[in-house]
Amino acid sequence: MFELRKPEKSHFLSSLDLSPSEIIYIIDIALKLKNKRIKLERENKVLGLIFDKASTRTRVSFEVAMSRLKGTTIELNPSTSQIGRGEPIKDTARVLSRYCDVLAIRTYKQSDLEEYAKWFKKPVINALTDLEHPCQALADFLTIKEVFGDFNNIVLTFIGDGNNVANSLILCGSLLGVEVRIATPKGFEPDASIVNAVKDLNNDKLLKIYNDPISAVEGANVLYTDVWSSMGEEKESKKKDRNFKDFCISKNLLNRASKDAIVLHCLPAYRGKEITDEIMEGEQSKIFDQAENRLHVQQALLYSLLS
Repeated sequence: MFELRKPEKSHFLSSLDLSPSEIIYIIDIALKLKNKRIKLERENKVLGLIFDKASTRTRVSFEVAMSRLKGTTIELNPSTSQIGRGEPIKDTARVLSRYCDVLAIRTYKQSDLEEYAKWFKKPVINALTDLEHPCQALADFLTIKEVFGDFNNIVLTFIGDGNNVANSLILCGSLLGVEVRIATPKGFEPDASIVNAVKDLNNDKLLKIYNDPISAVEGANVLYTDVWSSMGEEKESKKKDRNFKDFCISKNLLNRASKDAIVLHCLPAYRGKEITDEIMEGEQSKIFDQAENRLHVQQALLYSLLS
């Protein structure tokens, strides 16, 4: 008989909101769901989506996940709601608490997400902010577990900007005991608050930051990349392209990793920039399995957070 273990914290704003055992629990539920070994429902529950940023995988995976739980989804587009006209977050959140059972929010500022969580009296999920992308990290580590069976002695090398995805990989990896290496040009290292959080976990030896991608990939089991310019950074893209030109996952770089290494990318990808087309379509690429896994971890997360 399957038994629900509700996470200790009511919101999922950061990878740090789950304990190591809770992360493993969510991943295990997701694997069971993916392999059709269990069927879970949260009938009549309503998920509200508030997306200030464009989305494909996050939006669709959350909607499908909620549908599979026999719940419903309402998209609250800021451009067609009072949110976009400047209504205070605390007013919007308090009203939505009376309509929705959970919110997934994709926005810019982590502080805005935290403001929603302060006033919305039910679970709030971080569907992406400029600081973190914790749902993506859950899918990433699910993918790693599928391939390698566990997280023992795994080395994950992230090549690119020290952005929100890198931040969540660092935090989630630290909780799971995974060595995470970040290879990025000088000046693009991960946020200091993330590095300090890892130190507070006493797992800072698991985090290694390089400015040379070749050194960072030696013997790695997982090579991971993301776009060099995130949403909202379009004006900086040409400058970043110059800075990151040596940080592309290519055959040469992959050959320096472990022979059984896999390649991940959170998508969308700019082929020929952060990753070559050859590697993206190669046998070691697990990118589209990784994308599918967004659905399964989010279904498991929603089920766990909703009572």
